[in-house]
Amino acid sequence: MPPELLKELPGYDPDVEKNRVQARQIMQKLGYGPIKRLPVKVSIRDLPPPRNAAVLLIDQLKQIYIDGELEILDTNVYFPKILRKDFTVGLNAQGSGPDPDPILDLFYGCGSSLNWDGYCNAEVDRLIEQQSMEGDAARRKQILWAIERKLAEDVARPIINYDRFATCWQPYVKGPTMMVDSIFNSNRREDWWLDK
Repeated sequence: MPPELLKELPGYDPDVEKNRVQARQIMQKLGYGPIKRLPVKVSIRDLPPPRNAAVLLIDQLKQIYIDGELEILDTNVYFPKILRKDFTVGLNAQGSGPDPDPILDLFYGCGSSLNWDGYCNAEVDRLIEQQSMEGDAARRKQILWAIERKLAEDVARPIINYDRFATCWQPYVKGPTMMVDSIFNSNRREDWWLDK
């Protein structure tokens, strides 16, 4: 979504202090403040990317009267806990790619097995199906932006951060196909070989 549209979404205004003032006002209406803070547990897998993101999230939540407690779990414990919906805040890394179509229904579709928080909105399901069938790129982009807007308004699995990845290799590694839109596309290592 272009920045001029993104800034209109709840929580995406680039004026961070303005966002914090609004969040503190919401918390105060709910009975919280500097003296009475809301305790929450932030459950994560014991891996550096989600752990780092959770530490940043907890730091930001402190600004709006929410005290986060980090709950670091082994992967074999984390996913069953999430599937049982036995969490307050569950932070997890989610992959995607250059085209959002494969992940939209998977993560946000009603009844999807990876829609862990149970988000369900018939209008979003209709838009997901519509964008998947749309052949005109400009029209599809408009539908995708409408989905993004609705997910933000519904606070459906808010995105906390975006990681950037890169692929590095030695000159003697031959055969990799580097993609310009994702490091995960065409990562077919069975085609690689060493010239050494």
